[in-house]
Amino acid sequence: MLNSIFQNERLCSSGAVDDHTLEFSAMDTDSHSRGKSHLAEDFFDDFTNSAHLFHDDVLKRVASIDSPKKAFNILNKYASRCRRLNGENLNFSIDERESQMISSPSVETLIHLGAEKFIKSSSKVSDELSVLSHPYPSSVLCQSEEDCVGVRLVQSLLSCAEKVDKKEYEEAYELLLECDRMSSSRGSVVERLVFYFSEGLYERIDRETGRVTPKGLGKKFEDPLVAVRSPDETMIAFHNELPISQITKFAGMQAVVDNVGEARKVHFIDFEIRNGIQCIILMQALVDRCGNPLDSLRISAVCVGGETRAGVEATGRRLASFAGSLGLSFSFEVVVVEDLLELDEKSFSRVDVDEVVVVYAEYTLSYMIGGSDRLHHVMKVVRGLRFRVMVVAEVEANCNSPIFVERFVEAMLFYGAYFESMSVCMRSVEHRCIAEATCFGASIRNVVAAEGRERKIRHVGIGVWRAFFARFGFEETELSMSSLYQANLVVKNFASGSFFTFGIDGKSFIIGWKRTPMSSISAWRFDVPI
Repeated sequence: MLNSIFQNERLCSSGAVDDHTLEFSAMDTDSHSRGKSHLAEDFFDDFTNSAHLFHDDVLKRVASIDSPKKAFNILNKYASRCRRLNGENLNFSIDERESQMISSPSVETLIHLGAEKFIKSSSKVSDELSVLSHPYPSSVLCQSEEDCVGVRLVQSLLSCAEKVDKKEYEEAYELLLECDRMSSSRGSVVERLVFYFSEGLYERIDRETGRVTPKGLGKKFEDPLVAVRSPDETMIAFHNELPISQITKFAGMQAVVDNVGEARKVHFIDFEIRNGIQCIILMQALVDRCGNPLDSLRISAVCVGGETRAGVEATGRRLASFAGSLGLSFSFEVVVVEDLLELDEKSFSRVDVDEVVVVYAEYTLSYMIGGSDRLHHVMKVVRGLRFRVMVVAEVEANCNSPIFVERFVEAMLFYGAYFESMSVCMRSVEHRCIAEATCFGASIRNVVAAEGRERKIRHVGIGVWRAFFARFGFEETELSMSSLYQANLVVKNFASGSFFTFGIDGKSFIIGWKRTPMSSISAWRFDVPI
């Protein structure tokens, strides 16, 4: 199975398989047979359970910030539609020091090399069908012993994943022991990546065999939806040291400002406020508007479950203090529900009909996919609020395929890029290790080991979100050049900023690490007929 996935990349990149072939699946015929009305009713059931919608549209148009007409070539990676922004860096030229750093093979390259070795060792695939088209052999691309170890680790991990997929558990277990010997939670990027993916494979084997091993079900681990909320100190370090966090917030808040226009009263509804840094950015931007002073800003923070209420209230107090320093009329409310199904329009006290409603969802909607009824419900509530704009920031990865090996490969590439970016950007090793062990480690384990309702980490790409939002009548609105400019300003403040790459998918903004997509920012409107 893994062989065919990696071989398909070669076919995709060479043009041997066209987009129609890649996009077609059984669901296409099912949707015609059922009829449009039936499809409209159970769209999200298909969205969460069908292979078709995990193969969402690849980037149709990727434009340079400096030259909007310049397109990029986008590769469909593996049959599971991993994508890579393929083209020049869009931010600014790479200086000599960074050029030397980037000359060493990236984690993605090491994964490719490991995949090539895996394919060659497990089949008689000819060089012409090799998954990679590097002009030099792996011995040239591996510039250090660490690189060579990384390639061998990837090869072993992929071999193990295939054995697990074939239910050859004893052979898989032997390969995991080999991975254990070479990987570590504090080693190189590839060693750390393999360490956490190995934990997921241990647990998957335990789940499927009924055994309990120390590194599988015998190891205590947090619910992934709890683990994604890292300690405040780690989140602050994450924001201060990793450009993608600031890019998301500055570009997102610029999209809000662009869409509220000259509104004097703004009601900002945040579904994941955390420490509220994005609200501080918004306040400053609204206050600085030339000739359009703001009469009032009201922030409603949605809080699911009482355990996080104290933290949200503390955020509200800090925001109120900051608003006071700006002389801004400000109010803050915590909207507490035990379950998102309890949320309704009346949960938000509407004081003034002149308020412009803004909805902000940063890395939170994808966590509702596992309970599609909740995501459906939230979208209906949001639509009823008659918002001016909804700004959504989401992970740009596709870890929701029902096919295990596809999901595994996609997750390796995505988390590999994230681990590498944190290794380069974060000065605090301790905070980086905490983030990897809690937020990312628990997510990887869930993506690899769990199925059905227990699989809670279900990231999907912007193409899938676009199709889903359209069902509710939400129309995608183009992000302004100001949002892209804000993103470019952010990366210029970081020594490693030029490794972050930007692209446009439809009307949405894609942020990548060395051209591997990591996050998307999109803006949506819902115009109610008068």
